[in-house]
Amino acid sequence: MNTTDLPPLLNATSTEVRDRNGALLRVYTVDNGLWRLGAAPQNVDPKYLEMLVAFEDKRFFAHSGVDPLAMLRATGQALAYGKVVSGGSTLTMQVARLLEDSGTGRWRGKLRQIRVALALEKRLDKDQILTLYLTHAPYGGNLEGIRAATLSWYGKEPTRLTPAQSAFLIALPQSPETRRPDRNFLSARDARNQVLDRLTQAGTLLDDTANAAKSEPVPHQRHPFPAFAPHLSDRATTRNRDARRHDLTIDMPLQKSLERLAAKALRGKEERLSIAILVADHNSGEILASVGSAGFSADGHRNGFVDMTQAIRSPGSTLKPLIYAMGFDQGLVHPQTLIDDKPVKFGTYAPQNFDGQFRGQLRVADALRLSLNIPVVLLTDQIGPARLMSAMKKAGADPVLPSGKAGLAIALGGIGLSLQDLTTLYAMQARGGKAVKLRWRKEDPLTEGERILSRAAAWQVGHIMSEMAPPAGASNMRLAFKTGTSYGHRDAWAVGYDGSHVAAVWIGRPDGTPVPGAFGGDLAAPVLFDVFQRLKPKLAPFGPPPPETLILSTAQLPLPLQRFRGRNAVFQAPPNSLELSFPPNGARLEGVETGLAVKVRHGKFPLTILANGHPLATDVRQRTINLPFTDKGASVLTVIDAAGRSDRVEIWID
Repeated sequence: MNTTDLPPLLNATSTEVRDRNGALLRVYTVDNGLWRLGAAPQNVDPKYLEMLVAFEDKRFFAHSGVDPLAMLRATGQALAYGKVVSGGSTLTMQVARLLEDSGTGRWRGKLRQIRVALALEKRLDKDQILTLYLTHAPYGGNLEGIRAATLSWYGKEPTRLTPAQSAFLIALPQSPETRRPDRNFLSARDARNQVLDRLTQAGTLLDDTANAAKSEPVPHQRHPFPAFAPHLSDRATTRNRDARRHDLTIDMPLQKSLERLAAKALRGKEERLSIAILVADHNSGEILASVGSAGFSADGHRNGFVDMTQAIRSPGSTLKPLIYAMGFDQGLVHPQTLIDDKPVKFGTYAPQNFDGQFRGQLRVADALRLSLNIPVVLLTDQIGPARLMSAMKKAGADPVLPSGKAGLAIALGGIGLSLQDLTTLYAMQARGGKAVKLRWRKEDPLTEGERILSRAAAWQVGHIMSEMAPPAGASNMRLAFKTGTSYGHRDAWAVGYDGSHVAAVWIGRPDGTPVPGAFGGDLAAPVLFDVFQRLKPKLAPFGPPPPETLILSTAQLPLPLQRFRGRNAVFQAPPNSLELSFPPNGARLEGVETGLAVKVRHGKFPLTILANGHPLATDVRQRTINLPFTDKGASVLTVIDAAGRSDRVEIWID
């Protein structure tokens, strides 16, 4: 007994990326460039299905693949009129033709369709056959399936269709190229109206409904398929190429809004700038929006195809809150501790403030708000760059060291981090110092990490940042935020959070070249505030300070916390102590035949100066002295003040 070989029933369908609520974010064509989206009857408007069956195959649910009455009718009409008036194919036979991509007019092909249809009915139920039709029916150009059709012609899913839309979608597959409304509008409209007339005659539609449907316009052009979160969608499909559907944690309305904001933010600015925005719920770790560039394109100079949320860049000053929080935890400082902003040098490294000025002694909280460089480097020296690196890694970031060795410069951006890394660090701070892994796939579980900061330290840095003035023109919301600008104005950053969400913005050139005049406070901060305005109507509160938080003025603090002096302060000379400032220790001098010039800082007059233990000058009451000393070789100079304090240097005279 011969059996009918069935064609493949599982033709490839387009890969779909969906948001947290199931809305379509992005769809990809199959290998031959077709938009073919999977569809099932339960996902299609029931009235459309009723109209489809009534028009194409009214005994669909009763026959076993072939409708003899319909075939007799079609044959009789063809003999009577000398041409084909109506087809006798059932929906199952049409599915057979679509699966085999065979013609409709040859008797040999028709017989093959009958055999395949009968075999399909034996293997599949009616819903499965309908699913094949809804997936493979042609709708013009490279569109296959009802979902591709409704998304392209109407910009929506087929769950709710008007009678006019349903009639158009029934008429189009019968002649998908000649009835394409973007090429032959009148033909498309007439074919739709013929479907409405026949369904009215069959009693499926009321006259009033059909007449109203005829007044509804036929679409003139195709809608673009959804292409939101393109960079993240590509990451999802690259990670699992076999999956036909990817469900992300992205919120599509927010994603659409922030993609528009990204494009708007760069409008009118120099053409090589790019932008990246990331928003996450720091309680759940879910990424709600991920904008990798202002436009997903390789055209122009913006390199929009590069996902800048993943690019490794210098974070500028954005690590300062973490450093201060670690200083709070280690008992080095308190927000009200006084710290010096004055010239310092660590070997050959002499950090400078961004504006080149020094502000003297000020509170730690003010040093953070002003984003001063010298105080945070002093603190990093005490904490240790390696400990700072370890904290970032434990929090879930993946920092990259350009030189391979952690130095004090990492406090000011001498390290590589991605926008997602930075968002992860701030999410940790926002949730009371406990790490959380950011996730963008719905299937990934909540993964909490270890505690990086104490609750009190995390609250304190958040409180300090929330008191910073918003950028010019932004709403006066109490957002804990920090800006940053990398060396050479290559990267402009702004990161912030409230009680529920964390967001980060980066602006710069993808190739890493400088952007003259670019500052995080001017470029990125206004965008960050716009992000939160689009995210929610009102910020979520931070909550009260943890009970263990030490909230005191400077004078009320324990003495070791009133002024920052470092761990080795007991071994260091006190400030304003006597100092033999010239010649410096270890100096090698020549040409001192006329005497040796000596300079002294601080100390109480009168001064006494010794050379190799012998007095050279006594009762000295000036800071610069020319000593009658010309001995060659090694010598030790000592200065003693009226309070008995002393300082000494070793020199060599040629």
